[in-house]
Amino acid sequence: MTTTDTAPVRFDTKIAVLLREDLETWQRLNVTAFLVSGLGSEVPEVIGGPYADADGTPYLPMFRQPVLVFEGTKETLTAAHARVLSRGLPRALFTTDLFTTGNDRDNRAAVRAVGRDLLDLAGLAVYGPRNAVDKVLKGARMHP
Repeated sequence: MTTTDTAPVRFDTKIAVLLREDLETWQRLNVTAFLVSGLGSEVPEVIGGPYADADGTPYLPMFRQPVLVFEGTKETLTAAHARVLSRGLPRALFTTDLFTTGNDRDNRAAVRAVGRDLLDLAGLAVYGPRNAVDKVLKGARMHP
């Protein structure tokens, strides 16, 4: 089968962010930005090629596929965290403690200070096969 540049692109993987539904707008944006940066650094295949405009001005590469954003209750997030760990999928997390820190060193220390089952999750990012990511996100809904 021959493909062309105009053929639809279908991915067998999914990049998803799950946010806690009670976050303020600025928190949702902040958490999403932090979470997806973790995926790009550890899973290089999610990054596409560099961009350039018609004048040849270069721009950084971005994800090669859409990022789907979901929301759910604190309980939904806790359940998704347990499922992503049991499936061993690449993941990033953001806890509410990180809203009070101002740098990477303090962020990592804040996460390390709390046991896995006691983390107060604000968001979670996951990458993997579509079906596996869908199972992790069970109970979540698309972000409005």
